[in-house]
Formats: sequence, structure tokens, C-alpha cells
Amino acid sequence: MAVANALQPNAAQAQLSGKHLIIGGEARALAGDEKAAVLLLALGPDFGKPILQELDEMEIRQLSRAMVRLGPITQDMLDMLLVEFVTTISSNGSIAGNSETTQRLLLSFLPAERVDAIMEEIRGPAGRNMWEKLSNVQEDVLANYLKNEYPQTIAVVLSKLATDHASKVLSALPEELAMEVVHRMLTLEPVQKEILDKIETTLRTEFMSTLSHTKRRDSHEQMAEIFNSFDRQTEARFITTLEERDREAAERIKALMFTFEDLARLESGAIQTLIQKMDKKELGLALKGANDTVKDVFFSNMSARAGKMLKDDMEAMGPVRLKDVDEAQGKIVATAKDLAAKGEIVITKGKADEAMIQ
Repeated sequence: MAVANALQPNAAQAQLSGKHLIIGGEARALAGDEKAAVLLLALGPDFGKPILQELDEMEIRQLSRAMVRLGPITQDMLDMLLVEFVTTISSNGSIAGNSETTQRLLLSFLPAERVDAIMEEIRGPAGRNMWEKLSNVQEDVLANYLKNEYPQTIAVVLSKLATDHASKVLSALPEELAMEVVHRMLTLEPVQKEILDKIETTLRTEFMSTLSHTKRRDSHEQMAEIFNSFDRQTEARFITTLEERDREAAERIKALMFTFEDLARLESGAIQTLIQKMDKKELGLALKGANDTVKDVFFSNMSARAGKMLKDDMEAMGPVRLKDVDEAQGKIVATAKDLAAKGEIVITKGKADEAMIQ
């Protein structure tokens, strides 16, 4: 996998920029995709295949185009490139991956507008693929887009979403259209891969890539994130005051908030991933102040031995300050959100009619 990352067009350009090779009797700087293409050709089918399997379709196409336009490569040219590659890789030390370094790397070989589109999609709704991302798009936003599509297309899209989110989107559609979609979903046959790919591409290019441009950020959503950052006492005080002044706004904010109690609705795989990422002392402190439902969810996703050890640690803590519990729970919620942003787990937002457990 590390070799594949190094040979991707973007990574290769970062590792091998600023050098020249002699092609056709003239010295010129090779682009990153051309250098990656040379290295893959040198590796041949046996060693090149496992690396190509780690690349996505766009990267493979880019490398293929680069291979076609390379022309003859002499042994001296290849030797020089291999030495440069190995030397640069071995001297780089540690590598940090984040939004800033990724964007800088992409800008080294892609147009700025293309990079902006890619980064917008990455920063957009969490999910490992298009359907998981759509399941994290606010239901009224998705419904507003889908209402202009054919009922059959809407049926296909909803059939690929998480069922709870599909139900919300369906209920947000005009009633007559919604009933037509229900009928299509009941009679839906297996969809050909080509058609599914076309729908997915359309959603990516026409909807996801323009999501941040076509809709201003909802003020209630922004306020929900602010409330999520409060400690529990401050949050309760603000919510109570807001309910007295504007109950509808308070309910909308509570519906958009993701709280520690909402973790109980995560799938088992997501809980297990979260447990692996958390410091066990902080997890024990957070669960110390949790309700029985949340505790049961976490302990049921641990081995009997690990669960017993954590319970023993929690007992040994004795009385703990509410402030410390709030901080620990806040860290777990923040970790869950980070994992969701990376596409490692999928989270759902809280519901307005669920009681806040103090």
C-alpha cells in the first residue's frame, strides 16, 4: 500500500519534482504522472499489478495516458529516475496527511477548480461512498433535489440509502410524487451496474459538488454545533431559555445536535471502532456519568475481559466531578465526528423527541 501511495500521480510528483530527464534528445521536466508511469512500466505486470489495484479509476486513466505519450526511455534515464525516487523516499522521514497537505499536493498537478471540487466533496457529508454520503445529507435538501428527477430514479436512489434516512427523504417529497416513488420501489428490479454508475456520477457532479454553493449553511445547524461544544450545564441553560422564547427553534436545534447519548444508536462496528480510538481512562470517565442504555451499548461491544477491567476501573475512580465527565464525553463525541468525517463510521443526528439525559 505504501508503494501504491508513492506511485500515485500526485504522490509521485511530490516526491520527484524539479528534475529533468532526456527524452527525444531534449531535456524537459517530467510531470508527476509521467514519472509514475515510467516506474510502473519498469516494474512490469507482475509487480505493477498489485500497485495498480490500489489506485482508483481516475488515477489509472491518468497513468495510462501518461504511458502512451512517454516515448522511448533509455536505461540511463530509468536509472536516474529510480535513484532519485529511492533517495527521495528514503530521506523523507515521517509523512503527515491532512486537508492542507492533500490540497497542496493536488494543486501541484491538477487545475485549481478541480482541486476545489475534490476537496469540497471530501469535506462534505461523511461516508466512504456516494450512498453513505447521501445518507448524511439533510433530508429536505436531498428531497428538494430529487423532486425534479423521474420517480424511477428517485426509487433507485432511496433504495441505496440507509432506511431511516430514506424514510425522512420520502416524507419530505410532495405526496403525489412520494406515492409514485413508493410504487416504483415496491416493483423495483435489480438495477444494471451501468445505470447505477451513471446515477452515482450525476449525483456527484450535479449535486454533491455544488451542495455548498447552492445552499447557505442553515443557521440552526450552525447553532447546534455551537451548543454541542457547551458543557452540559451551559447547554441545558441555553436550551431552556431558548424554549421559553422560541420553542420551534429550540426543537430544530435539538434535532440537529449530536450528543453523547446519540452514540447509543451507532452500529456495533462503529462503536467498536470508537472504542479502539479512545483512551480507556477517558472512556471509563465518560461512561461513569452515562445512562444505562449507553453503558450497555459500549459494554456489549467489548470482550467480557475488557468490559470487566473497565468496570473495575470505573469503580476505583470513586466520585467524579460532573465537569470532568462532560469533558470526557465531549472528547468521545468529537472523536466520533472525526471518524465520520473520514468515512470510517456513519453517525446519525439526534431526534427532537428524545429526552436529554442529565
